[in-house]
Amino acid sequence: MSNNSEEQKQFSLNPKIEKHREMILGAKKKGTLATAGVFARLSGPGWLQSAITLGGGSMSSSLYLGVLVGFSFMWLQPMAMILGVVMLSAISYVTLSTGRRPLRDINQHVSPVLGWGWLIASMMANMVWAMPQFSLGIAAFQQNLFRSTFGPESTLLPDPYGKYLAGFIMLAAAITVVMLYIQGSWGVKIFETLVKIMVGCIVICFFGVVIKLSTEGALDWSRIWAGLIPDLSLFSRPTAEISSHIVLVADKFQCFWSDLIVGWQRDVMISAAATAVGINMTFLLPYSMLRKGWDKDFRGMAIFDLSTGLFIPFILVTGCVVISAASQFHAQPAKGFGFTDAEIQGAKLEPAPNLIKPYQGLLEDRLKFEIGSEEFDKLSSEQVVERTKNLPEADRKMAAVMVKRDAFNLADTIAPLMGKGIAGYVFGFGVLGMAMNAATMLMLINGLCFCELLNRPAKGWTQRIGSLMVSISLIVPFFWKDAKM
Repeated sequence: MSNNSEEQKQFSLNPKIEKHREMILGAKKKGTLATAGVFARLSGPGWLQSAITLGGGSMSSSLYLGVLVGFSFMWLQPMAMILGVVMLSAISYVTLSTGRRPLRDINQHVSPVLGWGWLIASMMANMVWAMPQFSLGIAAFQQNLFRSTFGPESTLLPDPYGKYLAGFIMLAAAITVVMLYIQGSWGVKIFETLVKIMVGCIVICFFGVVIKLSTEGALDWSRIWAGLIPDLSLFSRPTAEISSHIVLVADKFQCFWSDLIVGWQRDVMISAAATAVGINMTFLLPYSMLRKGWDKDFRGMAIFDLSTGLFIPFILVTGCVVISAASQFHAQPAKGFGFTDAEIQGAKLEPAPNLIKPYQGLLEDRLKFEIGSEEFDKLSSEQVVERTKNLPEADRKMAAVMVKRDAFNLADTIAPLMGKGIAGYVFGFGVLGMAMNAATMLMLINGLCFCELLNRPAKGWTQRIGSLMVSISLIVPFFWKDAKM
């Protein structure tokens, strides 16, 4: 409690905080527009929340949501984020009303088990989610931003050293930005400004893709708007577009594809909702607000900050990803497997390398369903390949339709509409921005968690060490994996 009292006293004597308080109280007397203008100028923690949630998890779940259900679940992520904003608003209201660090209050008034569990789970989430962000960013460097002109799969940053260089650049940039925040008042301001710029650029990138697709006539906006109305029947059946492919499969195997797809739909729906607000976000918000010196006079601004800095960027980016993926992939076979219109007319296309193994895996699952697990296990790898090649065309087409594609497949698909170079750079920058923002925020949150773990003020070397712990958790498995290979 003494640490809390000292921090509150320090902030109460901070002339900048008092100036911001006077600005808010004065604006409230002038009306809603004046208040909103001041809130927009002073906002910050809500944008940090946006930076952490717009990462690899939101990207992959949004993209596959579009692949599986098309435009039908446009309502899911806005609803999930509304619930998240309500929860975070409640956390901010309590924190700003008491002015105390939440972990100490939870341990004292609720349960130490719950409090320490919250802290440890947040730190574990930071460690676990670091690797996917860096993997996504490195892929953006190699596949989009530094793609070679010598071929579609060539890169100016070839493995293994290209991967190390891209990872080092990302890590150095993330550490530099986090250290700015730890410096204090001026560092926090620069940090929040950089985050706002990056989130804004991410929104512009993906929003620009949707605008381009719309001007090219690739989007049916009536279906997009209809997707904002919940259709709960999709929890138990595939979409009509997917069903039109399933009915071409032999009757006794239609249940295999239907059950598989419905299970995937449920999983990706849960994933899309779960990645809206993570447990580490609940830790970041109150401590980032206390770090700025906010108290009960800033409660209204906290809700405004979450609504504008978190909700709006999130629904714009994830909505644009869903729209783009649905327009290009939903119920459409992946190229290179012989089922696209161009291939039917005689064109020779190669499948994307990342799709070959998943495509074969779907066919093997279909074969296993037909002959049983015991018989399947008796087959040699050559026999499995031969048997899957001889599966009916309708089943092979279903595998080509349902194979999971990623952001880089999407960039390649829309390249004819936007131009190869433009598509690659737009998607590459957008994906890299998402990965960098999320990785940076994970480091920042871990520093805050480490300070609370030791009951130390969120500043100085304690926070630096805590932030760098994420770097160690990233680097060791990153290089250990290559060493084992």
